[in-house]
Amino acid sequence: MTAQPAGLAAEERSWPGLDVSGLRILVTGFGVSGYAVADQTMQRGAQVLVIDGADAPALRERAQILEVLGVEFRLGAEHLLALPQDRTIDLVVTSPGWRPDQPLLVAAQAAGIPVWSEIELARRMQAADGPAWLGITGTNGKTTTVTMLESILHQAGLRAVACGNVGLPVIEAALDPEGFEVLALELSSFQLHWTEHLDCEAAVVLNISADHLDWHGGAEAYAAAKGRIFEGARTACVYNVADSVTRHLVEEADVVEGARAVGLTLGVPGPSELGLIDGVLVDRAFLAERRSAAAELATLEDLAHLGPQGAGPHLVLDALAAAALARAHGIEARAVRDGLRAYRIGSHRAQHLATIDGIDYVDDTKATNPAAAAASLRSAARVVWIAGGDVKGADLDPLVAAVRDRLVAVVLLGIDPEPFTTALSRHAPEIPLRRIDPGDTGGDAGRSRLMDDAVQAARTLAEPGDVVLLAPAAASIDQFRDYAERGDLFAAAVSRLPGERA
Repeated sequence: MTAQPAGLAAEERSWPGLDVSGLRILVTGFGVSGYAVADQTMQRGAQVLVIDGADAPALRERAQILEVLGVEFRLGAEHLLALPQDRTIDLVVTSPGWRPDQPLLVAAQAAGIPVWSEIELARRMQAADGPAWLGITGTNGKTTTVTMLESILHQAGLRAVACGNVGLPVIEAALDPEGFEVLALELSSFQLHWTEHLDCEAAVVLNISADHLDWHGGAEAYAAAKGRIFEGARTACVYNVADSVTRHLVEEADVVEGARAVGLTLGVPGPSELGLIDGVLVDRAFLAERRSAAAELATLEDLAHLGPQGAGPHLVLDALAAAALARAHGIEARAVRDGLRAYRIGSHRAQHLATIDGIDYVDDTKATNPAAAAASLRSAARVVWIAGGDVKGADLDPLVAAVRDRLVAVVLLGIDPEPFTTALSRHAPEIPLRRIDPGDTGGDAGRSRLMDDAVQAARTLAEPGDVVLLAPAAASIDQFRDYAERGDLFAAAVSRLPGERA
């Protein structure tokens, strides 16, 4: 890394291997990424000020660790309204939760101060011979795909890690002293909004559906943020053949000459696509004879452990996406197969909890929007659906219309049932509906009671061979602390059910 002249502006400093010494950096937000940015830049000679609107004891305690090393902190809502007036700021590194219209960020841009994400900073600071980046974004399926990719890379014998919106912050992984060979990056639209230079070896946009529109200011801006993951791609831009928006994002991307568009399909793939042929996942993109042949990667049987009735279509598509990125990096078909066989779904993501008296219980509490719930519901032929919560204005009609033939019954959570009851009355009026009395969920006991009642109701409505599925299609904040608590309480309620376990 070449030393930079003192006082050289952040955007004028050469990279990769950006030298941050002497830079006066303002870190906005002291979450996981904010801590990592402050830590990594302070170690390399930057002058760091961190601000956060919260001022809780736990936050103060974490701050003390870095204060000893020279990082300055200003905690409290009063620090969020404007740039600090007592110092010059060379660079703002913002946390993904901060909206673009936040007054301080607006003021920074108006003053000509660059605003970067942690991802942008990591890309610039990483050495030229640092790890390859394989990027994943989309409305749904990101975490499953990135952890599948990590499993495949490990089976190939590479030192690789899933990072970004899951696992390590990207800046820690990119600057790891032992050196990773590959980073599998899960990136949200929030992170991508503030990122200009990704330069992934290969990247995928899994799907696009309405989400976080208030943060971005509309569907077009949301999709454009997702599309940033393709900027500077070197080998492949991977898209979902069934989602025309993802194809359009590839067509609009500014990539390195020679980077190819690679499609994903659950049908028979054409050239430059990955897809399915008679239950086999195949590659017609990353082999020389792709116009006349296909490489076998894995079978649906290799994925059968991912669901009580085998892997659902959304999981197969996630597996194809992970395989495409791995193949773009030169991974052999054998490692793809072995990685998918070894992969296990994490908590709260279509997690099979138990089979009791022939009924399967599946926790997909992370299905917090209609598109995610639809994918989950399509994984089984007969479902007792536990749904409900804060839909944040989403339209539930397409979801219910699409899955009505799979529904055995619906058990409804949530303070406001109207969005669900209206959609069900229009498209599935014959389906039995049981609404759970909201009661008082202000305490732990009340929330536990609520989920016990929901699981008991679902059990009485289900028959052997059915799946009781928690896929709420809504946020949890109206009755639970977060989606994880909702899933944990569901798992606890299932564990208390009597009956014969398979």
